[in-house]
Amino acid sequence: MLGSVFNTATFNMVSVVLALGTALLVGLIISIIFKHTDTSGSNLSVVLAILPLLVASVIMIVNGNLGTSVAVLGAFGLVRFRSAPGTAREIAFIFFEMAVGLAIGMGFLTLGVFITAIVLASLFLLDKIGFGENGSTERDLRVTIPEDLSYNGIFDDLFLQYTSKSKLRTVKTTNMGTMYELTYRVVMREPGFDKELIDAIRCRNGNLSISLGLVQKEKNEL
Repeated sequence: MLGSVFNTATFNMVSVVLALGTALLVGLIISIIFKHTDTSGSNLSVVLAILPLLVASVIMIVNGNLGTSVAVLGAFGLVRFRSAPGTAREIAFIFFEMAVGLAIGMGFLTLGVFITAIVLASLFLLDKIGFGENGSTERDLRVTIPEDLSYNGIFDDLFLQYTSKSKLRTVKTTNMGTMYELTYRVVMREPGFDKELIDAIRCRNGNLSISLGLVQKEKNEL
């Protein structure tokens, strides 16, 4: 059932077409799922659609020699890291497709499809249970205010209402000194208070720029 479709050292056209068609189909499925679950606006989906096809082609060109195949694919993998850095998710999908392409290129079509199904099912399950999500209510808050507005305690009542902790970390001038940018570290009372806090600050800072995001923290400063 999991045997290779390449039973001889010489490929036949039917086996090659079947392998390449399977690689392309698997790549399209993975690409579609990546595109519909990606929130970073990445344009990697086009590459993912054809990556298993390319990997399988390389494996067939080296005639199934596993050592040569791994060396070639390792060199291919370095291309990604010499370009713009990708996210951990993008890198995981690239290696996922390289593994599938390797299996299909060796002729193990059923194994390649099986790996695809298992990995995608695992990703779906982990996403549904919220595995790895950051449940922290700690936020980095950046607020821009006019220079004629005193920033000392300007948002204390709002922080008292929507946060359990708050700390002014930095103050800097911006827009050629005509505005201040205040950076706070806050801990929200409830995750759903983010929008309410932003709306309240907007009414006080003249609807200037506000940024509220998850903390990329190296240490807890609160």
